[in-house]
Amino acid sequence: MPKFKDYFSTVADSYRNYRPRYPADLFQYLRQISPSGSLAWDCATGNGQAATMLAQHFTNVIATDASSEQIAEAENADNVTYQVATAESTSIGDATVDLTTVAQALHWFDLPAFVDEVRRVSAPGAALSVWSYAILESTPAVDDVVETLYNGILGDYWTEERKLVEDGYASFELPFAELTCPRFAMHADWTLAKLVGYLSTWSAGKRYEAQHGVAPLTLVEDDLTAAWGEAERSIRISWPLTVRAWRID
Repeated sequence: MPKFKDYFSTVADSYRNYRPRYPADLFQYLRQISPSGSLAWDCATGNGQAATMLAQHFTNVIATDASSEQIAEAENADNVTYQVATAESTSIGDATVDLTTVAQALHWFDLPAFVDEVRRVSAPGAALSVWSYAILESTPAVDDVVETLYNGILGDYWTEERKLVEDGYASFELPFAELTCPRFAMHADWTLAKLVGYLSTWSAGKRYEAQHGVAPLTLVEDDLTAAWGEAERSIRISWPLTVRAWRID
């Protein structure tokens, strides 16, 4: 099994503060495809955003992450139990999980080993759902600057796994019966400071800064400020989600 690639422990607090929120209707849908609302497993939970939203629809949620720093910063809920564990090996009981979810993290897994773990923990008729999102959408002027940062400046600093996210995990073939999912999107009304905070969480930016000694955001600061206009005004930001789901047989 390959070693866990921990790119996120050093930005755990920023993830909690600046990552966009998943839409409520996604979790309503996930409950609908689950055979029971007893137990959900949120794998690679990060800051626990998905786990706490699952907790509104399931009696209990187990949320695991290989990063103890991420777990330490995760959001609390009475019916969410956090555990430090890899996606491929957990202490979850056999045939107990009604729904397994993976938000923006499937590309880091040893996929065959994860599939085996999903099979082991899944109750009869359980479901698995994974989702991802890539670059944001806002105004044309802001989008142009973000595109310059994302591809022009940081293009060579994204890991090869990032391409899997951009493709919506289309190349992943899982040995389960795939379901047809509705379309979902995240939306947020952000000020410029909130957007800058979000952009600062990009892992490619951390690698760029480590190599060059300068934060890449400073290279587009003037253009981004000009594109935004009044810094305190709110602009609607959107991230279309690519959601895939399977029935575990």
